[in-house]
Amino acid sequence: MEAPVLSSETVEDIVQQAVTPVKAEHIDSTFKSDSIDLINKALGSRILACSDEWFAEAANLTTSTPPIRRPGVFTHAGAWYDGWETRRHNTKPFDWVVIRLGVASGKFKGVEIDTAHFSGNEAPEVGVEGCFLSDGGEEDVKREDFREWETILPKQPCGPSQRHGWLLNKPTSKAYTHVRLQMFPDGGIARFRLYGEVVPVLPQDLNATFDLAATVNGGVAVSCSDQHFGTKDNLLLPGRGLDMGDGWETKRSRGQHIDWVIIKLGIVGVIEKLVIDTAHFRGNFPQNVAVYAAPGNGNGKALGVDDGSWVEILPPQKTGPDKEHEYASELRDVGKAYRFVKMVIIPDGGVKRIRVFGRRGES
Repeated sequence: MEAPVLSSETVEDIVQQAVTPVKAEHIDSTFKSDSIDLINKALGSRILACSDEWFAEAANLTTSTPPIRRPGVFTHAGAWYDGWETRRHNTKPFDWVVIRLGVASGKFKGVEIDTAHFSGNEAPEVGVEGCFLSDGGEEDVKREDFREWETILPKQPCGPSQRHGWLLNKPTSKAYTHVRLQMFPDGGIARFRLYGEVVPVLPQDLNATFDLAATVNGGVAVSCSDQHFGTKDNLLLPGRGLDMGDGWETKRSRGQHIDWVIIKLGIVGVIEKLVIDTAHFRGNFPQNVAVYAAPGNGNGKALGVDDGSWVEILPPQKTGPDKEHEYASELRDVGKAYRFVKMVIIPDGGVKRIRVFGRRGES
């Protein structure tokens, strides 16, 4: 049989079909209900190397807050930008940044590139590559001639001062530890987000207790009633944060009201202790907090807020400002295995972190 001959146009069409563009207004709804940003700086991701960062540092790419603008502000290198910007007239095919994920490893679902405030100096095209490295090897991955990169996002066009999103039509089936962002040939990018799921390293001891909800262990905040001042995803980050800005905070309510957040645990687990932290929330902490749990629906999909399978495991408890609240003896119905947790704050306010300590509920 004669092998088919593919024209350059056909090959380009096949490459383009590997991803589906996502409109800026749909990026959050596409990715933030079942994925996390695996290179979020708050998770401990690291910029390992870059080809150039003359005008603005590559470290800005993984900042969790939106890019800002300071018109009229200049540095020794030139105009100040909240992002990564390289010199003009790159003689190589592309500029690049190598990043270590903020989790043990992860599988990728989609990519966001934000060129906010870069207009006339934005990156014309971008691409993303990945690799998996076991212990060691990071000195090799920093080299420009490192050959073990695999294409995650084929080259895609970018425009000025806007969010760009791409959904991988086939999310990666293997896990990666490092990525390389490519910018063809040079220019500026404000933020880089890499959405996917964590492939965690969990304790081998089936009776070991660990945080079932932590992002680094695969937990995901899948939905909430409101996140006007601070996002639900912050609840599962490591540490106690820097200020009110890296917690979950809802807008003020009037009259009878509750706010809520639903969390998918990284693994089915038996809950033994809850920690609800109101760090930095001093005049806007919730008056009370309650927690519910559910085993899930068997298909891994998130439960609705009014699903009949929710069980109250922590009755309403009075909270206080800027404090870690621990609950163990107060818990109910916790000898069972659960996959989802719902935290209810009464009536509204801010919570920095929630920790759900427990052990595996299945082998």
